[in-house]
Amino acid sequence: MNGASKLEAGGGVALYQRIRSDLEGRILSGKWPPGHRVPFEHELMETYSCSRMTVNKVLSALAAAGLVERRRRAGSFVSRPKVQSAVLQIPDLKAEVERRGARYGYQLLARQKRGATRQDKARLDIELRAPVLALRCRHDAAKQPFALEDRLLNLDAVPKALDEDFSMVSPSTWLVEHVPWTEAEHRISACNADRPVADELQIEVGAACLVVERRTWRNGEPITAVRLIHPAALYDLIARFTPAG
Repeated sequence: MNGASKLEAGGGVALYQRIRSDLEGRILSGKWPPGHRVPFEHELMETYSCSRMTVNKVLSALAAAGLVERRRRAGSFVSRPKVQSAVLQIPDLKAEVERRGARYGYQLLARQKRGATRQDKARLDIELRAPVLALRCRHDAAKQPFALEDRLLNLDAVPKALDEDFSMVSPSTWLVEHVPWTEAEHRISACNADRPVADELQIEVGAACLVVERRTWRNGEPITAVRLIHPAALYDLIARFTPAG
């Protein structure tokens, strides 16, 4: 048994933790900035008098935490923060309003089953004339309009949606409770309310609004596309995430 093996046999876990703590400290303190090359495995083995297995375990853990990026034949490098991968939760608007301590209200404004139009095809990424359910709803908080919802449901993916008239239960609540998803995409933007939106949200024409557009898939199959318009003064977005997203 060589010197490194003897050292690890007596305190492998402690040594692993010390190496990882040392490397994390240099990364999180900024001493090793994004893009900095982490010492090669053989350099770390020499520095810490440890085996390749221990070094590989440390680097794998740092990669899993999103702190380093391992490149085949090139080594390991400090990751650049992937802020674009911050994840927004799929909200149940009823629960969200009630968490704010406000009374929730809901109104179905329109419900239509139709073959997908060209616009529907572009929004939902489905075939032209595929069956869709188009829904338009309003969500209230304390009797004040909170969100205007314009949603498309792919009936090939969720045929049971036809059994629900959505007059009492909102599509967002129904989907959260009944339809699992495996992938989601968010797009956040701003707009100024035109006359129809201003009338529905009871705000001035031209008032600032926050727009959240979302699409979800289940194993690659589109489920829904929704556009939520919120009066800017009533809504904000917070996402907490790690460097790995």
